[in-house]
Amino acid sequence: MTTFKEIRGTDILALSSDPSNPETGQIWYNSSSGTLKGYQFSGTWASGGNINTGRGGFGSAGIQTAALGFGGYATPIGYATATESYNGSSWTTVSSLNTARNLTAGSGTQTSALAFGGEIPGSTAGTGATEKWNGSAWTSNPNSMGTSRYWLAGCGTQTATLAFGGGNPTPKTNTESFNGTSWSPVSSLNTARLGLAAAGSQTAALAFGGFNPPVRTAATESWNGSAWTSVNSMNTARNSLGGAGTQTAAIGFGGLVPPYSAATELWNGTSWTSNSNSLTTARVYLGSAGSQTAALAFGGYNGTYPLSTEKFTGLATKTITVS
Repeated sequence: MTTFKEIRGTDILALSSDPSNPETGQIWYNSSSGTLKGYQFSGTWASGGNINTGRGGFGSAGIQTAALGFGGYATPIGYATATESYNGSSWTTVSSLNTARNLTAGSGTQTSALAFGGEIPGSTAGTGATEKWNGSAWTSNPNSMGTSRYWLAGCGTQTATLAFGGGNPTPKTNTESFNGTSWSPVSSLNTARLGLAAAGSQTAALAFGGFNPPVRTAATESWNGSAWTSVNSMNTARNSLGGAGTQTAAIGFGGLVPPYSAATELWNGTSWTSNSNSLTTARVYLGSAGSQTAALAFGGYNGTYPLSTEKFTGLATKTITVS
């Protein structure tokens, strides 16, 4: 018979009081009340203001109430330079990127962002071009990525970013680290893939989902600052999904299964849990920002280019008591 530890990776602990910060799926015995308790985290999606220019393949940065979306692709406008800023309720068009690009990656904040990689017109190799946003304008960084690619993922800040995966067009495992001036190669992913999602920071990142034609993957990898380790997979294999949060508290949403998905999953540092509430609008190639408990999803593609923005709010602690 399979034990709880074999399923969850931890024992059921006997505690004199409830833990102050339990993990999703954690079970404990409260010796003071004589009850067996478990914790389940979930959340809901609600509508936000529409973006101004419908497109998919965004780069994105920031948090739920102060986000930035840039680049992308839509018909008939083609490859985009458009940049939009979000204040928690509405989007404002601001200064454009210098290089039009699709399937690009981003990191940083609304006022200090980084755009890197992407697909550019007339090239199957993608670009390694990197641009910095100062809150009002984009500046081309003199040093590009070592490996040109698109459909990649990244996380971190403008001066400390990690970029990984993608393709040109072959799926890559390449990982590069940016120090604010230049890119350096570091240890590679274990699973080559395009269209993956990211969460975390330059020294504590999470990579999940993706596509290595013809196979979609649910593979998840954790980065400790020097190497990637394969950890428990997502429940649903998918690519071109949104992601946000940290290495130990991440959220993944949308993507292509196929069909277009609205499903949301939550990562607690050990395993993924399917959230009971999905995106209102199923979509791929969407923009994403924020944290596990306050995520943002916007734009994308599902046969058309939806303008809608959705905000995820994590519910307060929900403890289930078994008497």
